[in-house]
Amino acid sequence: MPPSRGRRRFQPGQRRLQHDSSKINSRWWMQRVRYYVPITGWLPKYQASNLLTDMKAGFMVACLLIPQALSYSSLTRLPPAYGLYTALVPTLVYGMLGTSRHLSMGPEALISVLVGTLIKGQLKHLYAAYSPNSPPAGTVEQFSTAVASVVALLSGLFTFSLGMFRLGFLDSMISESSLRGFISGTAIVILIGQSRIMLGIAAAPSSVHSTPWNDLKFMLSHLNQTHAMTAIVSLGALLFLRMLRIVKSRFKRAVWLQQIPDTLVVIVLTTVISWSAKLGDKYGIVIFGEVSGDLPQFSFPHLPKYADTKDLVSSAITITMIGVVESVIVAREYASRNHYAISSNRELVALGVSNALGSMFSAYPAFGSLSRSKLNDRAQSKSQLSGIITALLVLASLLGLLPYLYHLPRGVLSAIISDAVLSLLTATPGAIAFLFRVQAWSDLFLLLFICFCSVAASVETGILLAVVISLIMVIKRSNMPRIKLLGRSRENENDFYPIDGTPPLSRGLLRRLSFSSSTSDSQEEEDDDEDNANQNTFSQAEHVDGVLIVRIEEPLYFSNAGQLHARLNRMEMYGDMRTHPSEAPRMNPTRAVIFDLIGMLDIDGSALEILLGIVHEYKRREVRVVFVRVCEAVRVRFEQARMTRAGGEYDFSDISSALQHLDQ
Repeated sequence: MPPSRGRRRFQPGQRRLQHDSSKINSRWWMQRVRYYVPITGWLPKYQASNLLTDMKAGFMVACLLIPQALSYSSLTRLPPAYGLYTALVPTLVYGMLGTSRHLSMGPEALISVLVGTLIKGQLKHLYAAYSPNSPPAGTVEQFSTAVASVVALLSGLFTFSLGMFRLGFLDSMISESSLRGFISGTAIVILIGQSRIMLGIAAAPSSVHSTPWNDLKFMLSHLNQTHAMTAIVSLGALLFLRMLRIVKSRFKRAVWLQQIPDTLVVIVLTTVISWSAKLGDKYGIVIFGEVSGDLPQFSFPHLPKYADTKDLVSSAITITMIGVVESVIVAREYASRNHYAISSNRELVALGVSNALGSMFSAYPAFGSLSRSKLNDRAQSKSQLSGIITALLVLASLLGLLPYLYHLPRGVLSAIISDAVLSLLTATPGAIAFLFRVQAWSDLFLLLFICFCSVAASVETGILLAVVISLIMVIKRSNMPRIKLLGRSRENENDFYPIDGTPPLSRGLLRRLSFSSSTSDSQEEEDDDEDNANQNTFSQAEHVDGVLIVRIEEPLYFSNAGQLHARLNRMEMYGDMRTHPSEAPRMNPTRAVIFDLIGMLDIDGSALEILLGIVHEYKRREVRVVFVRVCEAVRVRFEQARMTRAGGEYDFSDISSALQHLDQ
């Protein structure tokens, strides 16, 4: 009996299809979870044979991270424990979400000084609110820690957003010269501040409102107040660290020497010497003292009273840019060295979540460190487990280490910071020499100018100039369309070369750009021979009377098409872009324009509208417009825009055929 109308019989194939669909959905979700939470991918496949190696790497990095965390906290004007908080939670979270096996998260010198500069600026508002009195006891510390946590949260949210919107390419927006100038200037600023501490000179009375240049002048004018014993211990520790670094660089094959935790050795030795010789009591050296080692408590960051929201947001953006650039560059470098892939966007998500969660446990912004990542790579870290082990050792130090550092001279922490920033300066002379050798004067001036401004004015001024100038350079270069004015060869009327003296595009490249499906080896060799011969004749190109032949060498879009009309007018008047516009026009009236679109593989709507306007203008002047070597994608756009009706013709395969058509 046939089934009644309206009732559907459930077929066995449908059951199988639903079952397969559920399996596909489950597999899809598992793939996404493993992609966005990498620990769910590598931990189930972790090889037990790598455990000892990762434990050793985690221990070695912890031996460097813990002293650095204690030292860098002084750059932020926060108690030492907050450096360890910053080394704990962000490092642990990144170990679960990060894609790099070698990137070491935690406090970093440049970021720490930026946070300290922000806190210093915000303290002005706090002191002004209580003027002429001083803020109550404990208010300054609470205010400073709140500012640090808020900026960590904002930095985390900004970094997370960059990753979610797939903006990982922005790490290359700051030019190398700008970044090197800022790093060098910041390193000098840090050295100025730490040198005063190592010499035992008291801070200036108005240190909250001081600039690095004023700090330097104050220190030099008060050298007679140097505390001799503090200077001996601090500079001795710095000399030991530098000498040990030199010895390590000389004997790179000595594995046991490379694995010596130099900063940990310095801290242990100076603490023991200070305790046994009673340097604090007998000689008046400022020591570490008693520091609370309590675990951080969960608390959502809140904006403190008297803080400037605008300054916090702008500083968070600055810190994000510097931290992202440094972290992604380091992660890429060590991924390339060890032959595995990372995702810049997932790295940004991991960095953002690490900072956002860290801010809820009293951490200030944390990013990747080059020195610790280098040590992690040298220790042959096999997975992100080494970072998790490092975080656990930081936790252990919080619970039991701090009381044993009571007699540690504070000048030694400044020596550790100075040693780290001196390493940042080692690349600067080489960069300056390279720019001088290649005569890159604009880049050299940019490096020195930003470095000078960072020292003379402030770190914020340096980074602001670095970002603004880099963006202006990017906009300027992307705003100028890459076009060439072509002329006919005197030896072969079918060959056309740039008038400005630049070599022509190779025939092999033109063949690839023309979308040839296949090219034989013999054809490529023939093309190369012809190209080499043509290199000697391209400078003999001459103008075709009354015809402007322009090659567009890149896709046109809204940014670079805006200057196209102005550059075409200049070519019409002078015939050479190198001619200064103050000179008198030297070209005959133009009767036709040929656009060679060999490099223009795409065009967006805004650029197409601009190009249509240019064609309309030429038509009004009774100048014919012809397009040659138009790719299929651009041809479709031309048809949609009715280019032919506007006055443009585009059914020509080369410049010679277009000229023959114009001569008819």
